[in-house]
Amino acid sequence: MDRRMFLRKFLELGKKAAFLHLIAGCTNFKTSADKTAEKPPPSLFNDYSLRELVQKKLHHGDDRFVNPFSNKKHGNMLRVLHWKLFSQNKFTSYYDQEQVVPVSIDWEPIRDHESLSVTFVKHASVMIKDQDRYILVDPVFFEIFRFVKDFTPLVSDVREIPRPDHVLISHGHYDHLDTRSLAALGRETHVITPLGYDELFGDLKMTQRTQLDWFDSFDGGMREITLIPCDHWTMRNPLEGPNQSLWGSYMLRTKTGPTIFISGDTAYFDRFQEIGREFSIDLAIINLGAYEPRWFMAGSHMNPSETVQAFKELGAARLLVIHWGTFRLGDEPVHFPPIDVQKEMEKQGLSDRLIHLNHGETLFL
Repeated sequence: MDRRMFLRKFLELGKKAAFLHLIAGCTNFKTSADKTAEKPPPSLFNDYSLRELVQKKLHHGDDRFVNPFSNKKHGNMLRVLHWKLFSQNKFTSYYDQEQVVPVSIDWEPIRDHESLSVTFVKHASVMIKDQDRYILVDPVFFEIFRFVKDFTPLVSDVREIPRPDHVLISHGHYDHLDTRSLAALGRETHVITPLGYDELFGDLKMTQRTQLDWFDSFDGGMREITLIPCDHWTMRNPLEGPNQSLWGSYMLRTKTGPTIFISGDTAYFDRFQEIGREFSIDLAIINLGAYEPRWFMAGSHMNPSETVQAFKELGAARLLVIHWGTFRLGDEPVHFPPIDVQKEMEKQGLSDRLIHLNHGETLFL
């Protein structure tokens, strides 16, 4: 094996490791006896409001960004290996119930609809049509790695997708920022991202880009897109380590009128109520998936009960969950999240406020 081949193999291994890291991983290594659900810790810097925290740039470190809502340090491969090799998986008996469901989307009714619509494409990808503009969130149209099964393959031609006016990227993990999918949209596509990611978009030659810090906004002509703080992290290269770039949720004030909250990946944290006090939210689109086992996933992703709690604290009118059904990134089967959240909403007497969309389906507002 020559030097070039060695480097190629090494980088490929690094990408696989980074993909495993994206679903969680903290430095505090736990034994099998410690595999219990972790109660979300209180946010750090509780003396500051979200706005004050951002104004003081407490999420800016010396050489990377800092999660001010958690003291957990992500990116420990030993913890990942412990989960994959030694952790008991209580869901394996359900895996034979998982089905591959090809996704085909008829875009004509969406093009004809003159108001607001939300289309669940697959995984965490949604297309929002706001009158005369298309806003695409975290586009992932293809499989991301050969060793990760795609349960919702997109069978309709990517070229049939309406050309998005804006693409929102929540963070850099491979199942949210997919270079192949972005390249399929074209170099001239306008992309809105958190801070960082310069080298990646430079390689794609996508120069029409707006970078946002937390609470920065993009004015899209009678619609406003704001990056909101959340409790997560990001990494693409384990050699560089985590949080070289920022992450966040989005708040979309539509031209049509409703306000949509797009969570991106986030753990539960005690600031959702504060966000809800500042924004009147008509629809909360929350990522729900890769939440088991809790001892491993709690620091990165919410489970169904936490999702319902966050929804209530946001004060949103309706809830739509995505980030399920495409890739099995946690122990729970890919079809469990909408079932589990339905049960939680029923417990709380909120089932009438839950919207269910299968992949490829559209909510017309």
